[in-house]
Amino acid sequence: MDFQLSDDQRALRSGMRDLLDALFDRDRMRAAVERGGTLDRSLWRELGAAGFFALRLPEEAGGVGLGLPEAVLLFEEAGRALLPGPLVATHLAAGLVKGAAEGEAVVTAVDGDLPVAHLAEADAVLVGADALAGEPLRAFVAAARPVRSMDPLTPLHRVAGRTAATEAYSGALHYEGALLTAAEQLGSAARTTETAVQHAGDREQFGSPIGSFQAVKHLCADMLARTEPARAAVYAAAVTGDPVEIAAAKLLADEAAVRNARDCLQIHGGMGFTWEADVHLHLKRAWLRSAARLGGAAAEELLAAGLGAARPYPGSSAASGRGAPEAGGGG
Repeated sequence: MDFQLSDDQRALRSGMRDLLDALFDRDRMRAAVERGGTLDRSLWRELGAAGFFALRLPEEAGGVGLGLPEAVLLFEEAGRALLPGPLVATHLAAGLVKGAAEGEAVVTAVDGDLPVAHLAEADAVLVGADALAGEPLRAFVAAARPVRSMDPLTPLHRVAGRTAATEAYSGALHYEGALLTAAEQLGSAARTTETAVQHAGDREQFGSPIGSFQAVKHLCADMLARTEPARAAVYAAAVTGDPVEIAAAKLLADEAAVRNARDCLQIHGGMGFTWEADVHLHLKRAWLRSAARLGGAAAEELLAAGLGAARPYPGSSAASGRGAPEAGGGG
């Protein structure tokens, strides 16, 4: 089976990267930071017009008619660009919430007992199998209180009375949401790797680029060694749609995004800690995403359950039925 991207898939990814470079460059990202993460509705509509949210809707329903592997490529680019907003929820709500597919509606979601992102700006919120809009949404928002977010591009609200049993989505959508979040993490991990390598080549100390120093080489190599296995896992899970493989992909992508951002910050040295640098934004977003949609413990439990009972090795005492020798008791 050939898992290489097709020419159409490469063109789709390249087109989305070009679009985001034009619509959400560094100046616009910094402007979004300064206004506290408030969504740009014109950007949201541009994404809708480009088919970002309607990508997997059938053509007869006004969508593009593509599948989960193609959606993963788009969300990888969104993560690479640090694109803000409830992208996953709005994408999954296309065809369920009026205006979501076209980018006219912003849809967020409840994810267990975690704070809800972009609630104040949402036109609908997914709560389990329900989509709240209109008066129920206004009552829901009225019961929420803003909380401080570590990510300046992701305003958060905590809603009283929500429990960890409340999933953002039901059935297959739950796992698809986790996979698309993993794809965003993958994009962030790749971007911080590129940024670290570029800085290591440009920055000089003692008359040489810092990338020539062995310690920095190892950090950059480790970043790539985390990113590529995560990429393979995310792409494979997009093909199979298997919940266990999605859990594994989420774990690998979370680790790559968080640890790569930390290593990138270390390679930047003191400059990496400043507000003017963008490295900390990737780290903060990676922390938020790692807790959402199959966060660490939930993904580990699902993966462990999928492994099943361990089979004894041929020739072992367990396989042959012989009991293991008891401990203790000298001759």
